[in-house]
Amino acid sequence: MIEQPSPQVASSKSAPLFGFWYPAVPSNTLRPGTMKGLQMLGLPIVLCRDRAGGLAAMRDICPHRGMPLSFGRFDGERMECSYHGWQFDMKGRCRCIPALPEQGTLQTDKIGVTTYPAEETDGMIWLYLADERGHIDPLPPVPRMPLPSEPRQSFHISLTYACTPDDGIIGLIDPVHGPYVHSWWRSDARMHEKTKIFEPIPYGFRMTAHRPAKNSGPFHWMERIFGGPLTTTIDFFLPNQRVELMQCGRAWLANRLMATPMSDMECRIDFSAYWVGLHWIPFGNLIFRTLTKMFLGQDERAMKHLAVGLRHKPSSMFLGDADMPAKWYYKLKAAHQASVQTGRPFDHPLKERVTLRWRS
Repeated sequence: MIEQPSPQVASSKSAPLFGFWYPAVPSNTLRPGTMKGLQMLGLPIVLCRDRAGGLAAMRDICPHRGMPLSFGRFDGERMECSYHGWQFDMKGRCRCIPALPEQGTLQTDKIGVTTYPAEETDGMIWLYLADERGHIDPLPPVPRMPLPSEPRQSFHISLTYACTPDDGIIGLIDPVHGPYVHSWWRSDARMHEKTKIFEPIPYGFRMTAHRPAKNSGPFHWMERIFGGPLTTTIDFFLPNQRVELMQCGRAWLANRLMATPMSDMECRIDFSAYWVGLHWIPFGNLIFRTLTKMFLGQDERAMKHLAVGLRHKPSSMFLGDADMPAKWYYKLKAAHQASVQTGRPFDHPLKERVTLRWRS
């Protein structure tokens, strides 16, 4: 089969990382017998779900003349190019070229398009986008949410931010922008010093279990309702995920933020929330979803404004403990790229527990 070349690991600091699973779309947005075109890490991709619910993902480019396959038709088994009618099955093999004579000797199934492993979990469709090593056998498992039990309620929100891949990801782990970007939630007048302990985890770092800050009023009343101390654990791990788990007595709330690069200056932000407790609040799902949209919308506006300044290519400054998570991200990214390029084991930049202090 004729294959497109595999993506290469870029040396640019702002380039996205290959060799990981990335979230593509929420599961419920791709119905049986439909396809959807999208862009991830600068790659054109078409997702398909056959009539039986099976998934396929492939390069959204017809090898004949370069027409995106997502502009064509999908009958639940084959995609048909809208330009000359070439047809491809769910494995990316060409099954029909209408212009060829019926008695021709050309084996069309030797022609194909690059395919990407696709899996479905936690309400999302995930794609594995290989680095210069190609597909590792076996592939690493798809990241799963560390849920204490089956959630009672959940929701998912996606937004597109105008920012570089690195700025989108750093925005997930920045601990001190709250009083300025989300001033209705935390004002700068209520800022005080905080102490957090971090420890290494595979391909990332963890803010260990801690009580909510004094200026996190909405969480303190949860302790009174559920009769137990509320603790929060926050993980970040490559390539793009921040996972937070809050537990209080019999109740818990988990959320995941992911910044997936679409192009050099666009990131898709996916937010998923799952919880047990508070199900008795009237319209609780709608209320929490609305508040989350407000939060993400404020971050979206901040990223849009940041992009205006970054057009002038200023250098960045990293000062104090509050900027350590961003520095760790860049070091983790560099360590992964070095491991891929040299074949050596991943050298984690964070060797032991570290205590950080900042004001927010």
